[in-house]
Amino acid sequence: MEKDDLKVLNKGEEDEMELQGFCLCRWRLALVALGVLCTGGFLLLLLYWMPEWCVKATCTRTSARESQVVLLRSTDEFKRWFLAKVRVMLAPGRNPFDNLETQTADATSIPVSNGHLPHSGGDNSSNPTQEFIRKYAEYQRTQIRYFTLHSTKYYWNDEIQNFEVLTGLEDLRVNSSTLHSDHCGGLTRNQQEYRRLFFGVNEIAVKVPSVFKLLIKEVLNPFYIFQLFSVILWSADEYYYYAVAILLMSIISIATSLYTIRKQYVMLHDMVATHSIVRVSVCRANNEIEEAMSTDLVPGDVMVIPSNGTIMPCDAVLVSGTCIVNESMLTGESVPVTKTNLPNPGDKDSEEDGPYSSEEHKRHTLFCGTHVIQTRFYSGELVKAVVVRTGYSTAKGQLVRSILYPKPTDFKLYRDAYLFLLCLVAVAGIGFVYSIVLSVMNKVPAKTIIIESLDIITITVPPALPAAMTAGIMYAQRRLKRIGIFCISPQRINICGQLNLVCFDKTGTLTEDGLDLWGVQRVENGSFQQSEENAYKESLVKSQFVACMATCHSLTKIEGTLSGDPLDLKMFEATGWILEEATEEETALHNRIMPTVVKPPKQLLPPEPTCSPEQDMELYELSSAYEIGIVRQFPFSSALQRMTVVARLLGEKRMDAYLKGAPEVVASLCKKDTVPENFGEVLEDYTKQGFRVIALAHRRLESKLNWHKVQNVNRDQIESNMEFLGLIIMQNKLKAETPGVLEDLRRAHIRTVMVTGDNMLTAISVARDCGMILPRDTVIIADALPPRDGLAAKITWRYADKPSKARLEEVEISLDGVCHVDEPEPLEQYHFAMSGKSFAVIIEHFPDLLQKLVLHGTVFARMAPDQKTQLIESLQGVDYFVGMCGDGANDCGALKRAHGGISLSELEASVASPFTSRTPNISCVPSLIREGRAALITSFCVFKFMALYSIIQYISVTLLYSILSNLGDFQFLFIDIAIILLIVFTMSLNPAWKELVPRRPPSGLISGPLLFSVLTQILICLGFQTIAFLWVRHQPWYEVWNPHSDACDLSVSNATSEQNETELDNHNIQNYENTSLFYVSCFQYLIVAIVFSKGKPFRQPSYKNWPFVLSALSLYIFLFFIMFYPVAAIDQFLEIVCVPLEWKITLLCIIVVNAAVSVVVETFVLDIVLWKLVFSRDKQGSYGATSAAPTPQGAIDLWGCKCLSWLSCRRSTMPKARYMHLAQELMVDPDWPPKPTTTTEGKPPPPGPENGSSYQIMTNS
Repeated sequence: MEKDDLKVLNKGEEDEMELQGFCLCRWRLALVALGVLCTGGFLLLLLYWMPEWCVKATCTRTSARESQVVLLRSTDEFKRWFLAKVRVMLAPGRNPFDNLETQTADATSIPVSNGHLPHSGGDNSSNPTQEFIRKYAEYQRTQIRYFTLHSTKYYWNDEIQNFEVLTGLEDLRVNSSTLHSDHCGGLTRNQQEYRRLFFGVNEIAVKVPSVFKLLIKEVLNPFYIFQLFSVILWSADEYYYYAVAILLMSIISIATSLYTIRKQYVMLHDMVATHSIVRVSVCRANNEIEEAMSTDLVPGDVMVIPSNGTIMPCDAVLVSGTCIVNESMLTGESVPVTKTNLPNPGDKDSEEDGPYSSEEHKRHTLFCGTHVIQTRFYSGELVKAVVVRTGYSTAKGQLVRSILYPKPTDFKLYRDAYLFLLCLVAVAGIGFVYSIVLSVMNKVPAKTIIIESLDIITITVPPALPAAMTAGIMYAQRRLKRIGIFCISPQRINICGQLNLVCFDKTGTLTEDGLDLWGVQRVENGSFQQSEENAYKESLVKSQFVACMATCHSLTKIEGTLSGDPLDLKMFEATGWILEEATEEETALHNRIMPTVVKPPKQLLPPEPTCSPEQDMELYELSSAYEIGIVRQFPFSSALQRMTVVARLLGEKRMDAYLKGAPEVVASLCKKDTVPENFGEVLEDYTKQGFRVIALAHRRLESKLNWHKVQNVNRDQIESNMEFLGLIIMQNKLKAETPGVLEDLRRAHIRTVMVTGDNMLTAISVARDCGMILPRDTVIIADALPPRDGLAAKITWRYADKPSKARLEEVEISLDGVCHVDEPEPLEQYHFAMSGKSFAVIIEHFPDLLQKLVLHGTVFARMAPDQKTQLIESLQGVDYFVGMCGDGANDCGALKRAHGGISLSELEASVASPFTSRTPNISCVPSLIREGRAALITSFCVFKFMALYSIIQYISVTLLYSILSNLGDFQFLFIDIAIILLIVFTMSLNPAWKELVPRRPPSGLISGPLLFSVLTQILICLGFQTIAFLWVRHQPWYEVWNPHSDACDLSVSNATSEQNETELDNHNIQNYENTSLFYVSCFQYLIVAIVFSKGKPFRQPSYKNWPFVLSALSLYIFLFFIMFYPVAAIDQFLEIVCVPLEWKITLLCIIVVNAAVSVVVETFVLDIVLWKLVFSRDKQGSYGATSAAPTPQGAIDLWGCKCLSWLSCRRSTMPKARYMHLAQELMVDPDWPPKPTTTTEGKPPPPGPENGSSYQIMTNS
């Protein structure tokens, strides 16, 4: 076997990884141990930070099958490394689904996991375990290799020669008929014990790490290790005060971090632990029912669902009976859902008998963590469900895993920050070498050389940087909390400042949750009648149309109140009918389930003839009653877009089928002569107005279909040859805040996209109503069809409506860059709209067309939850920063995947979302982006300030080293604490600017304007410090300072002189150069703080940040005071010397000129010229589907913009983001956008590996 084989785990899935096998090597371990001792433990830290180095340093490569340690690397853009230890388990078989009862003796043996007996839950578990061991003791042991990563076990499979995950019963790809015939009997205790060896205990265990573990993990962060190094070094240099200050700051930072992390763990643990362990009734293979703990359940167990409901401890498929379930934990919708038993096709060769899938058969699957409210059952037959998945493999387990092990936040700012720090380390390296050379040349003692050289590194790389960077984010988080937005991932706040596209769910997000009945339009004799406001009429009470409205729903009574889907509820309430359900007692009396009955109120029924004395009163009441019993339900399926019920009118022998669903689907299932000819026009008319339209149909069933046959019939047999009854028109009103918020986003050049499960034309209409698509814009619908009958896949392009200007030449894309500043009118735009089915076909057959479509795709209708996630990924693939706003229902994956996901639901399903808003409308989106921009700019300000603080101090120390001097301990202390810490924590307090502006802040530190800003300020500070340093030495009064020097004619006390002599001998702190540089550098810190503390357009102006203003003002007053009015005690404390008044005035002039130059360069040169030059092309509106009209930026801005327009035009041809590059390409593409008369056909790819798709555009005749 090859030693260099590379295995791929979870191929094609989100957590795909590459795996390499390794074996421990003793001599390598010994070498590493020696290295750890020699480096004082630093090598161990390095190997802890770099798992791949750790494995390669201590192990040798081997095959995956024989490995003791596996090294894994994620295949996504993050390329993260993980290591896991391979363990060996001894069991009586290789396959958990083997039947041990029929195994031959050469099979396998005692169930031992790592030398221990398998764990078994329950108090009486020892007996069955012992019996199990004794029964199979004679079999030969089988070694099973596995490793655990992220709460998932990977087992070695000899057949595929790779590790794989055992998820549950779905691994068998079991058919519905097989599930009924082979898996409904239950497992023996021995089989259960055997399976538990592989699947483990059925528990989603969220262990809350101990404070000690969290502390160690937090303290081993590279920054804290550097801080520890700095503190030790400063203590060796007797610089205790700042060492203690940094130590306290680190302790507070670590304590805060530990509290937050532990609180999140406890919250998650409590959420998961609630009702996760319950007592359940399990069916055994001998038809016995026994009580057990839910932790004992394994895939294949048959559990009995109690009639009074329960919290599901696993994923299970319903095989008998019906359940009413609240799935808010998973979907975010607290609407009860009816779950029916999995149909049994009977014939294993039947076409309908496909493999069971929890995704496809979700209407028959009870998911872990969901609440079964009540059950309905047959007399003598229990409501049973077969366990399909347990533990972390369940839907709830996957949700918890995604929270426990999230994908890292990939943001350019953080990558650039590390790169910037490396640059600072390089600068520190130069200073390090310089100080050593200088000290050796001047014969300085070795101890002093070491301390001063290392001190240069701690000066250049500021240890307070992490705390300073975190401050801005924490302040933003606090401000968000104040406006009702809660955040579980604070690092994402900065990323939200970069959002340039936001996807919105429609129902419950852009529009109101509930639907109102606008009217009904019935069909009689194949043609539409006049539309009516409602169906609550005597003339319609016995019509099939009203009967369909009253029966075709999944409503149920819970504690006497009607519950169910809001649409169903509105439709049923509009009829005014009454729903009655059988009680448990009534059901038990009959040999079959008692149907739900619906009947109209008596006042709607026509008056009946009076009862004659001869007639039996009971018979009379029976004949006069008008009741419909619902015999069977085929629940609503989002894949099929319809639901059906079979019902029977009291007294009738034949049954009726009623169908409700998407109009296009319902019409396709009806007899053609019953569907009106103008059906398409009427439907389009309603959907264009934004109405939600539902179609109804009916069919009289054959008399041979009795009750028993109906229970087992396939829905396809019922849903055919229907009679079209008409349309129900529902109105879904926009939320009041929606148009205003979308207009704000449009003005800010933030693209908006609608992702909904609703009808295409309804979605387009809502998009027009809310301003997402402007009235003059063109909408092109992409209808994609998969390949069939030997024909290639194709896309047909058509206009959703016909605007007055539909000529292709007028459909352009605006590039609103600097070159287009003088254009007064926004150009007409085009938008693509497509359904989920088309989106799926395009992803599979037209991947190279996908990026062009998402660039202008505005409406995505009939999208499934996983398609929403795919869309987010496609948009991120063209370098958009994507936000997603949804109500938590079906949006979990997309909310999690987006750069900034905001859930409007506070239910459990939204825990995966980084942000949750208490305000149930989209007004939270601009607020979040504004706060994100403010936090991002704050991060830049703080980073730039901390970098400048390091460099200014580095310049001062380097200049003073040249004369064998340095800054004094209390000078360092005053600068580090009184100036830096005070300023850095108050400059972060600027609130966000009150409105969104059309430009975005830069995304990284390594960008033209930011580097220009930092480098120019460094040069300015270097220049003015060097001037002060050299100029003071050329003053007529200058001499090498000694305790008896009196340059300003002030007598110095003898006591002070004596003390200073000692100081002079040791460190040479007190001198004219030191004092001059101390004054200049102190003012420089304050100058760059004010210059970097940017306000508008992303933050409120600094003068509104009163703590910052107060701090800066106080420091200015104090520095001027000690400079012009020396106080002996302060001078002695700060080790500064007295200088003549003329030199003080000269220093003041240097400081004033320094401030003026800094302000001019930063404000005028950078903000007006360079910002426009580099970032004008980075306006999202320039390349999105929304027109971007030029915004007035002021006379100076416009002048600067025009001056550089030629340069900007030249540079805008090379955009960084892929979506910009794509937009420029499409501008010159004569075939784009496609004309409505064209079809794009995919060509079958030529034989050969890795062929991309290709297509051709054909014009229809």
